[in-house]
Amino acid sequence: MYSGSGFSDWEIGDITVIIYKGVYHLFHLIIPNHDYIAHAVSRDGISWKRVNNALFVGHPGEWDDDMLWTMHVCEVGDHFEMYYTGLQRRDRGVISRIGFAESKNLIDWKKDRKNIFPIGPEGFFYETSNTNPRTWLSFRDPFRFEYKGEVYLLLGARAIAGPVSRRGCVGLVKITNDIVELMPSLLYPLMYDDIECPCVFELHGRYYLLGSIREDIKVRYWFAPDFFGEYHSFHADVLLPQGNYAARIVQDGGHLLVYNFFYAYGRIDALRVLPPPKKLDTDSKGRLLLKSYYRWEQMVIKTIPQDEQGKLEHLLSNPTATSEIYPGKWTCGSRSGYEIFCFQKPSAGFIWEGLLTVEGMGKLGLVCDIDKDGNGYFISFNVSSGQVLIRAWGFNPLNNRQNFIFNDIQSGFYTPNETKSFYFKLIRYGHYIELSIDDVVKLTLMDYTYSGNGLGLYSASSVISLQKSLIKVLPDPEEEYASQEEAQKIE
Repeated sequence: MYSGSGFSDWEIGDITVIIYKGVYHLFHLIIPNHDYIAHAVSRDGISWKRVNNALFVGHPGEWDDDMLWTMHVCEVGDHFEMYYTGLQRRDRGVISRIGFAESKNLIDWKKDRKNIFPIGPEGFFYETSNTNPRTWLSFRDPFRFEYKGEVYLLLGARAIAGPVSRRGCVGLVKITNDIVELMPSLLYPLMYDDIECPCVFELHGRYYLLGSIREDIKVRYWFAPDFFGEYHSFHADVLLPQGNYAARIVQDGGHLLVYNFFYAYGRIDALRVLPPPKKLDTDSKGRLLLKSYYRWEQMVIKTIPQDEQGKLEHLLSNPTATSEIYPGKWTCGSRSGYEIFCFQKPSAGFIWEGLLTVEGMGKLGLVCDIDKDGNGYFISFNVSSGQVLIRAWGFNPLNNRQNFIFNDIQSGFYTPNETKSFYFKLIRYGHYIELSIDDVVKLTLMDYTYSGNGLGLYSASSVISLQKSLIKVLPDPEEEYASQEEAQKIE
């Protein structure tokens, strides 16, 4: 895991990831100062170590002497290019423009104006400083994309007309032989104040456009048959659930990955962390799917079958609860009230997977990091509506007037079936929690509330059977604050 934290717990900002010669390179903003673009490297795309900072704000009087915002780094021929957002002090930082820098090795960067940078908005398609009702200008978050031999920059911009709070669009700039052409927006949905950190990619014959939405801190997507085609939404357009933000994609061999940062506790001024990536895929209708990162299986140290996972305890001693343990199958339930059926997890990091089948109409779910008093994480499944939700639930010793913690952290939806049976996979690694249902990631988050040793199931007026259960032991995460010397070895 990586947060980039120093004096502040929320230093990591918008990100870009590039893979070169087997090394993952992360570039990100530093919040709240925005005075440089940080650089970290990794061998596995999960554990990161800082190296030399990539870019700093300009000297006084230069066009980017106030702040640096979102960037995109890409390999072009025999060198690397960085397109980044800059703000100027004389504008009081309210006008964002696009700058450019080059590198031969991803470590040493040199800004270059090339007679065309910085690129700013013009009033025919996009708001300018004179046509901007909200008094600060979005023309930022560049993403370079090549299409039919032409180079385009996608931008988080705002249309020149429309309701002020709904002008957010994906702007488009074409660059040909160092000539800049501002084009009509690629997407203007008339919905959001801004569409931040846009990026586009082709997958299985369709083009997909991602954007991060400040209104609810989610990552949404749109699709089209062609790069310039009209973009549409499916009935469910959320790619990454609440708390995940600033998503950007990177090709990792045969895998298309999506990275983002996460707002812990649902607050933008709380701890920000870079979770592990997810793989992007589509279903038969072309809807985007999140899949677990392929490296998880490569990290497994040991696999424990269901019959060796330990004694199942009734934690709450509910007199109406029962459990039956057979080879390869556990059946648990309670007629009235709650019961937690738990066993001791074999390691701090693990993958737990299995087939759950539900009888009756009561409540049910998984628990993890549970202590002896039942404090921990509860993952509930509504097998009728297809909703899954993770909750931090337990005793609060700091407030005797509200002496409980009952925080719904994140929710998602899956497609229930008539058999009320589904395959789950729960990943716990450091403070990261990921849940897949039938091989599709539905919850992905960071949380720091609990770290108990219990793992298991809960029931309230339901009967649950667990089969094909496996626990795959993962190694302990590396410490984030590793030495500079170790980081240099990865370069």
